[in-house]
Amino acid sequence: MTLLSVEGLGIAFGGIKAVHDVSFRVEPGEIVSVIGPNGAGKTTLFNMISGVYQPGAGRVLLEGEDVTGMAPFRLAQRGMSRTFQNLQIFQNMTVLENAIAGFHLQERGTVLADLFNLPSSRRRARQAEAGARELLARVGLERAADREAASLSYGSLKRLEIARALAMRPRVLLLDEPAAGCNAVETEEIDHLIAEVAASGVAILLVEHDMKMVMRISNHIVVLDHGEKIAEGAPAEVSRNPAVIAAYLGTEEAADADG
Repeated sequence: MTLLSVEGLGIAFGGIKAVHDVSFRVEPGEIVSVIGPNGAGKTTLFNMISGVYQPGAGRVLLEGEDVTGMAPFRLAQRGMSRTFQNLQIFQNMTVLENAIAGFHLQERGTVLADLFNLPSSRRRARQAEAGARELLARVGLERAADREAASLSYGSLKRLEIARALAMRPRVLLLDEPAAGCNAVETEEIDHLIAEVAASGVAILLVEHDMKMVMRISNHIVVLDHGEKIAEGAPAEVSRNPAVIAAYLGTEEAADADG
């Protein structure tokens, strides 16, 4: 079954269409990237899919369920998780504590159980720590577990952000510019991490400005310009599309991406 379906999604601000009639699908284990020039509507599209914005038109389906405009925490409970362009890391907490925080919406206890430190609360705390340590190992940060997050490199912080998103055990993962601000080595590490997550069956929707990374790891690419979808297809197909070259990639970048 298709994990994520976007059908005719659109929104306007002050009468100006920011996104208009955008549709695509993301299958299990697939990496779909959304690209386009600045102002193309990529982040606005992400915000509609993830429940930050209420769409003016269209639908978002998660495993066939209409979740259009559903609050982000409700979407997280249903299996959709997201990272943001700006890091949502608690800098003064340890790396492990940040990872544990990602398990918050998985908790099923009550305030009273936590208040009185009941066995169920202690059990959840142990499970969250164990799960967090597993995730840190998965993203290559297990040795940094007890360090303050503020001491990590920017690329490591990006991986910690992904670990927190994975704490929700998502079936659909939205990554908003995961390699932004990273150097070549850090980008390659994130590249491999995203591919590994997809290989586990998670559907990944990616917005990223690093075109070499996008062309390297994507199964499918959706191209936006002025809020409208102007092309979609496999990386090689998109890189040769005249409309895409004119709107965004540029002839030289397209040739480089084609390899």
